[in-house]
Formats: sequence, C-alpha cells, structure tokens
Amino acid sequence: MDWLQAHHLGGIAIGICTFFIIGIFHPIVVKCEYYWGTTCWWIFLIFGILGIVGSIWVDNILLSSALGVFAFSSLWTIKEIFEQRERVLKGWFPMNPKRKHLYTSKKKKA
Repeated sequence: MDWLQAHHLGGIAIGICTFFIIGIFHPIVVKCEYYWGTTCWWIFLIFGILGIVGSIWVDNILLSSALGVFAFSSLWTIKEIFEQRERVLKGWFPMNPKRKHLYTSKKKKA
C-alpha cells in the first residue's frame, strides 16, 4: 500500500477493484437466477451487511473501499435478481427447464 501511496496510484487501484467487482456480479446474477430463482436474494443481503461492517472495521483504505464496493454491489444485486427474472420472462435470457413451472405461473398472472 505504501508503494501505491508513494506513486499516487491509490485511486487507480480502487477504480480497478471497483471495475472487477462490478464485472463479476453480472454473471453471478444470471447464474443465481437461473439455478435458484429469486429465492437467493437474502444471501446477497447478508453479503451486503457483512461487507459494510467489514468496510467500517478495516483501516486500509484500499481494502475498505473494495469491501464497500462489494457490499453495495451485493445489495444492488438483490434488485438485479428480480429484474433478471423479468428478463427471462421476456425471453432475453434462457429459462431453467427444471423450474419452468415457476415461470409459466408468473406469465399467466401478467
């Protein structure tokens, strides 16, 4: 961390971490909705809360920032899981054939 501070690269390092954390969450949303549907939202709530607590407790600014980005990306994922379900219903993403009955009941109500 001292090297990053000495060369004024802390902001770039935080930006790179943010880019990778947010980038990782997109396939996670798609896979989680495919295999578990929207029932896994509470896992991201727990990860979000733990990330916030970790961000508060860590002194290192790079790690604290990364934990904060992870926390709020986890919380944002809750919203995205439900939106991913709507994207599947629109046919934009593949439907899990093992859970097809859950999608067809939703289509009939809409």
